[in-house]
Amino acid sequence: MALEKTFNAAEAESRIYADWETKGAFKAGANAQRDEHFSVMIPPPNVTGSLHMGHAFNNTLQDILVRWHRMQGFDTLWQPGQDHAGIATQMVVERELAASGQPGRRELGREAFTAKVWEQKQKSGGTIIDQLRRLGASCDWSRNAFTMSGAPGAPEGEEGNFHDAVIKVFVDMYNKGLIYRGKRLVNWDPHFETAISDLEVESTEVDGHMWHFKYPLAGGETYTYVEKDEDGNTLFEETRDYISIATTRPETMLGDGAVAVHPSDERYASIVGKLCEIPVGPKEQRRLIPIITDEYPDKNFGSGAVKITGAHDFNDYGVAKRNGIPLYALMDTQGQMRADGLPYDQAAARAQAIADGSEPAPEDATEINLVPDAYRGLDRFEARKRVVEDVTAEGLAVMTEATDPRLGRAAKKAPVEPGEGGEMRTEEENLVPLVEAKKIMQPFGDRSKVVIEPMLTDQWFVATDKIVQPAIDAVRSGEVTILPEQDRKVYFHWLENIEPWCISRQLWWGHQIPVWFDHEGNEYCASTSEEAVAKVKERFGDEVQVELREGSSSFVKSGGKLVSVGIYRDPDVLDTWFSSGLWPIGTLGWPEQTAELEKYFPTSVLVTGFDIIFFWVARMMMMQYAVVDQKPFDTVYVHALVRDEKGKKMSKSLGNVLDPLELIDEFGADAVRFTVTSMAAMGRDLKLSTQRIAGYRNFGTKLWNAHRFAEMNNVFASMPAAMPQPEATLNKWIVGETARIREEVDAALGNFRFNDAANALYAFVWGKVCDWYVELSKPLLQDDAPEAEETRATMAWVLEQCLVLLHPIIPFITEELWQTTTKRDQLLALTDWPTYTTADLLDAEADRELNWVIGLIESIRSARQQMHVPAGMKVPMLVTEMDEAAQGAWDRNEAMIKRLARVESLERTDSFPKGTVSIAAPGASFGLPLAGLIDIDAEKARLQKSLNKLGKEIGGLKGRLNNPKFAASAPEEVVAEAQANLDARQEEADQLQAALDRLAELG
Repeated sequence: MALEKTFNAAEAESRIYADWETKGAFKAGANAQRDEHFSVMIPPPNVTGSLHMGHAFNNTLQDILVRWHRMQGFDTLWQPGQDHAGIATQMVVERELAASGQPGRRELGREAFTAKVWEQKQKSGGTIIDQLRRLGASCDWSRNAFTMSGAPGAPEGEEGNFHDAVIKVFVDMYNKGLIYRGKRLVNWDPHFETAISDLEVESTEVDGHMWHFKYPLAGGETYTYVEKDEDGNTLFEETRDYISIATTRPETMLGDGAVAVHPSDERYASIVGKLCEIPVGPKEQRRLIPIITDEYPDKNFGSGAVKITGAHDFNDYGVAKRNGIPLYALMDTQGQMRADGLPYDQAAARAQAIADGSEPAPEDATEINLVPDAYRGLDRFEARKRVVEDVTAEGLAVMTEATDPRLGRAAKKAPVEPGEGGEMRTEEENLVPLVEAKKIMQPFGDRSKVVIEPMLTDQWFVATDKIVQPAIDAVRSGEVTILPEQDRKVYFHWLENIEPWCISRQLWWGHQIPVWFDHEGNEYCASTSEEAVAKVKERFGDEVQVELREGSSSFVKSGGKLVSVGIYRDPDVLDTWFSSGLWPIGTLGWPEQTAELEKYFPTSVLVTGFDIIFFWVARMMMMQYAVVDQKPFDTVYVHALVRDEKGKKMSKSLGNVLDPLELIDEFGADAVRFTVTSMAAMGRDLKLSTQRIAGYRNFGTKLWNAHRFAEMNNVFASMPAAMPQPEATLNKWIVGETARIREEVDAALGNFRFNDAANALYAFVWGKVCDWYVELSKPLLQDDAPEAEETRATMAWVLEQCLVLLHPIIPFITEELWQTTTKRDQLLALTDWPTYTTADLLDAEADRELNWVIGLIESIRSARQQMHVPAGMKVPMLVTEMDEAAQGAWDRNEAMIKRLARVESLERTDSFPKGTVSIAAPGASFGLPLAGLIDIDAEKARLQKSLNKLGKEIGGLKGRLNNPKFAASAPEEVVAEAQANLDARQEEADQLQAALDRLAELG
């Protein structure tokens, strides 16, 4: 069948992909010819998610590795699947219920609501699978996994044992003391009313304020406050009866347990150990808290004194735990000031007794609600406003001049006005509260978009300190390799400073915690409710009736004897990172010892983004070693971010997001894949633009046109049954170049240098095959040429090898050309990868000669272009010397050199006349006599003018980049863009200077 004029990606891609699937090209073990296995676990996308550029990049790299190994005959598995994505999926369903006017989650109840979530999963769960198919991902979709498969309430078609595996691991780890329930500080989302992971927190720089307040010393005590410079000279000295603190969250002052200063801060040495008063709340119950020392405060930031609110700040939590400071929780799950617990007067009295040392600090201070009655029930931000007003009204705000620059622009302009009677205000009357206007990093929920609150809550934790060491040792010993090297540091830093891992979430969609509680608070961890009931009977006796209840426990006694116990199951679910931490073994059927588990585990490579090294990679390492005492994978390849063409992170708010599906629609999947692969330099972010993608679509067109040229010359009429053994120098050369590129691609992919493989193939296919070989072969393809049949056979083989070598990167167009140009016995996707080498195929003489010819033609063309010689003009050429090898190469290829370099003649001479441009070639010295052919003075003037203009631009860019202020304050992407501009301008200037130097030779 004759090739169409162009490749119609929109029509061909779905047809080709369906053919691959129909013929089982992606099944585990397809094309397996060796005992070695190669397995890759897809980083599971959210079941309700859609393909974004990060997915497109990540999955293209995986697909390249998988297709390459499958063609090499490895027993290959690319395991696909989706994560149930607890909070994201629950949010989608709750929004849909609200939009359609249906009852909400709480009105429906847990069972009915999770049924709705399963409906949503079945409705939209296949979306991202279909999108990955459009990208060309060659996963074994028959093995598609889901992290909630087999869970209670799962509808038909959602069978599987992933849920059983998750529950088994929880129970086993609980029984080993590796999982426990405790009260710790977590990221709390007040909108969803759940703990969330650090990955679900977006820290954003916003306009904020820092309020400065006075905490009066107890009993009216005073001290001498002295500020000194670096040399010890006194700058400021006064007597104070307070210590000054600064806070961006005044509402949390209510829960302060101490004020901390650095041990070396001499300004406060005399008052360390004394008490100060929190300047808010009813005066008669105003609390006193101790002034302590800790390494945390920075004496050079603000006043150097830090209020410690251990229940609402992660840094403060550490200080409080180190110093035995109570943790007073102030807010409820919705971010409102607490209205429960002890009445304020009793709570304040308890807290004061603890501060005085007359009462020991409790392990759990939850009942001590230190929110005064006036603030109870207020939203946290309304409470902030009220606290600021009340402290300021009491005269306990630190004051400053109205023109203080720290106040921000508006405060600087505040006028100093006369008093009511016309008299001028005193200096003291012109002071205003010191409220710094400053940028602050504010944590937001990535889905709720509300401010995240550090909250002290009861959660389930993994005792990571007990399971972390094998994960550290595996990478240190080389048992597991992390690439690039720089990402090992991130891995080690997190694991060596690891905190307990919070694995519970206050959601309904997920694996429910398998722990039940009785009326005494006893915990019963079990895989099923039947097992939990059995454990209760074991504790209280077989005669006791056990009832499963919702939300609370109960008990019944008769005659002083316990006769009935009602237990309830913890309503929380497991964090999705816990279940996805079991992804490698869970997808292969564990805890059953399946054939797939035996064959494909440990897996070969994990391809993932650097942003989840500790969220997922490190946790998979810990969990696999803890559960099966094996590594989950041999190698972790960590790729960087896909950014926009200016280096900025893609963001909907910035409007710079590139949708991979839209790009596939416009340019085809192959162009998108080749673009991201060519830019996948290890450890370097991609700067993606549609112009780049369009350029790589042109590469596909070039490949297509080369096949059309071959078809028109009957190259595919009789495909060679075996590798050709050519005699013509040109054909020997291209066969050797093919062997060279095969070795280069294998070396690059073997070292995860995806960009090197893509760029080498681009240079080979476009430059050496489509340009040089096709062009140089034209005379040899003439019917009367003795080399015609040999050249057809060689060209057919070379183009076939191009398709094979390119297939892992651009599978669609290569498969189409493979099947269309001639009848094939099998798919390209299942064709064997070549193993020939340069030792087998490279002819040194042919290689030297053709590369000499090509180098000479390129040098002549370059000189002509620099000198602005008209493209169609034929020019004479001179030669002063030529050795035997050069002479032979010229003689055998003279017609070709003259035609392609537009050379009219070659004449020997003893020396070059004035006005000759020298052209160097191995073993020969050529020259182009251009005097009289171009206006040398005009060319010099033109080039110098351009060079001068570039010089100014280069000077400006260098000045900008060398300015320390610019380097320190400009965003990273702005600095990178300026450097890229400088490099481009410098390269252009170098080319212009080279052209000027050539002109200087002409006189």
